[in-house]
Amino acid sequence: MINRDTSTLRAALVAGLLLLPGLASAQSFLQSSTTVQPQQQQSQGQSSASQGGGQSSNVDATPRANWDSANYGPVPNPDYGLKANPPKTEMEELSPFGANLFEGGFRGTMADGLNADYQIKPGDQVTLRAWGAVELDQTVPVDAQGNIYIPSIGPVPVQGMSSQQLDAQVRQAIKNVYPQDVEVYTNLQGVQPVGVFVTGYVENPGRYAGTPSDSVLYFLDQAGGIDKSLGSYRQIRVERDGRVVANVDLYDFLLDGEIERPQFKDGDTIVVEERGPAIAVTGDVHREYRYELQGEQLTGSEVTRLARLQSGVSHVLLRGDRADGPFAEYIALNDFGSQTVRSGDEVLFSSDQREETIVVELEGSFYGPSRYALPRNARLGEFLDAIDVPKDMTSVRDISILRESVATQQEAALEKSLQRLQTTYLGYPARTAEEGKIQVQQAELIERFVQKASKVEPSGQLVVARGNSGIADVRLQDGDVVKIPETNDAILLSGEVTMPQAVVYTPGMSVEDYIDQAGGFTPRANDDKILVAHRNGAVIPADDAKLRAGDEIIVLPRAPTSNLELAKSITQILYQVAVATKVALDL
Repeated sequence: MINRDTSTLRAALVAGLLLLPGLASAQSFLQSSTTVQPQQQQSQGQSSASQGGGQSSNVDATPRANWDSANYGPVPNPDYGLKANPPKTEMEELSPFGANLFEGGFRGTMADGLNADYQIKPGDQVTLRAWGAVELDQTVPVDAQGNIYIPSIGPVPVQGMSSQQLDAQVRQAIKNVYPQDVEVYTNLQGVQPVGVFVTGYVENPGRYAGTPSDSVLYFLDQAGGIDKSLGSYRQIRVERDGRVVANVDLYDFLLDGEIERPQFKDGDTIVVEERGPAIAVTGDVHREYRYELQGEQLTGSEVTRLARLQSGVSHVLLRGDRADGPFAEYIALNDFGSQTVRSGDEVLFSSDQREETIVVELEGSFYGPSRYALPRNARLGEFLDAIDVPKDMTSVRDISILRESVATQQEAALEKSLQRLQTTYLGYPARTAEEGKIQVQQAELIERFVQKASKVEPSGQLVVARGNSGIADVRLQDGDVVKIPETNDAILLSGEVTMPQAVVYTPGMSVEDYIDQAGGFTPRANDDKILVAHRNGAVIPADDAKLRAGDEIIVLPRAPTSNLELAKSITQILYQVAVATKVALDL
């Protein structure tokens, strides 16, 4: 029994319940069901085939291919979050990697030209101060020959120097004339604006103003960014006087924060080339994009780095076209790194590894921990046999399971019922003014009812009790909550009774006796729809119920309409809500 001394079983459970056998062993309170073994099913099928004259014995029925090989499948299963037999992704449907790059506002910040790598050019302004043996305080321009002119000193060449080199050059020139008692300070105050042409596959080609130290991203953003359909994010060149001075690959910036920083001159041209070969990456990844290649292929490990996989990814579906025809292969993630991915291929990452462990929670009356890791094929019987409970405080016959999938099904069923109610009784044209008035009132009633009913949250309680035959030995699922309630000496009355309350259970009292004790029915009560909810999740009409301690008596409301068909439909939904939630919905 579930309340027997189970120290041995508990010790085994703590040591590793994953080693428990898949077959149920809780025969003391579970009723096993008869199943047909696979061998029996096979022999029956063969017998049927021979009797029906379907397949002769001399036909070679061996498979023509190994259907479980890497080339043929399995494909991602709906149980693991992806569509079965996913259609090949259209390359143009995916955004290019880096498509959101020009949403960051690069155009809003112009460089000040004072970075350490900036090289001085004609037109720049230099602030010069000297004191001591000579007094100077002026701003001088860099002339066309690349010099600045210092009074009493003469021209000093500075073109091509950095700001640090500028200070040393000026200081040395002054000290050559005034070797003692002179202090020098220089500052590169401003830079001459430049105009840069941006062309190729950008949204708005044109000439845009900036400074020599502005980045390529600044000018591309000025032009509206790269054309997402046709432009390349990896083939961008900066041209000057017919020669290429820099090649920019924005993937280096997107992945590592690195980017070429050419110093622009007036009249430079930024050319965005046409998009090169690309692959589509989809599935369980953080970056589901179209990726452009440098060349015609890359390795699987490079694709993995680009895509940033989600946790749990175990397999990769690689497919495309090769010289000898279409190609598809389903590969374990560990083997994908060495694969060659070519232009036009689709790479679909899949979390397709079955969890071999489930986690089940306990609620109610028991000893020990409340959560257990179990094998994926664990059944309720073997689990309960390993749980120790207080012998005289536990209601074994009221064991039930709260299951998320059941709650989802209950919610979907309720939603369909409400949709059917609206479809059936709303939208009919009125033939007379009086009939139209009635239909308006009826529509308001239905809308109020649907609004309330759609807010209820089903409990997902799975009834595993089989009356006096024990408990069904169902297979447990991940996330199940097994409820083992304590004994209860109360009867709860709810719904349309005058004084909803909990009273002590008295053997021999009927449902009507308890309702009378609670003050009787309210005026809105439907005395033909009284339900009894057992703690094991079973909800049955009061006329068919045998009361026991811990039960709840639920009195449903009467539908406030004279339309018999509508009242019947609403009453059916009220019953459905009561079964799913143990609540009499207030109308």
